Amino acid sequence: MGVCFVAAGLGSIATFSQIPTWYMTIAKPEWNPPSWLFGPVWTVLYLLMAVSLYLLLTSKKKNIAKAINFFYLQLILNVLWSWIFFGWHQIGFALAEIIALWISILATIIYANKVSKTAGWLLVPYILWVSFAGYLNYTIWLLNK
Repeated sequence: MGVCFVAAGLGSIATFSQIPTWYMTIAKPEWNPPSWLFGPVWTVLYLLMAVSLYLLLTSKKKNIAKAINFFYLQLILNVLWSWIFFGWHQIGFALAEIIALWISILATIIYANKVSKTAGWLLVPYILWVSFAGYLNYTIWLLNK
């Protein structure tokens, strides 16, 4: 389960220092959530991801490889998005990357459901938040072209 929180830590390296500096200077929509909200939301989402991964890894079912592989792919893409958006300030590239992230989360949910319905459902709040984050990324990109 620690792999999810290692990923969270790697993403936060790129993120935390940029929130009070670069992120505060770019144009954002009026409906942009307050910065303090992101930490608690992501903590809950990473916890749900960790439980989902645990359920997948401890499953006695065969054919779990696709679910596990997509899980790790989406986790890598999640960390990468933080670096592209916050670390490298590439808002447009981050938008393209978050689409790939969203697709990989959907694939993870689909294959996880074949192994454990609970593991799949635990990822639904995550894809909903990434959907919102994708729209926010798109709006920020439009405002800062």
